[in-house]
Amino acid sequence: MSIILRLDRVMADRKMSLNELSERVGVSNVNLSKLKTGKVSAIRFSTLNAICCALNCQPGDLLEFSDDEDNGLTNDIP
Repeated sequence: MSIILRLDRVMADRKMSLNELSERVGVSNVNLSKLKTGKVSAIRFSTLNAICCALNCQPGDLLEFSDDEDNGLTNDIP
């Protein structure tokens, strides 16, 4: 199981650059670039909220769940 970030796709659909999003959200280009490329392990709800407001989208537009059975993880949630 993994979560895939689709920020790049939503930004392309909205024709918004990384610089413009950075200015609107108040997050550095470096951190947004890491989000865009999926090189993060967490995101603050406040950041997710700001990105959704700037891109006029829902969190589900940015995050996608992939049930990857070959990753060795189990679904043992109590």
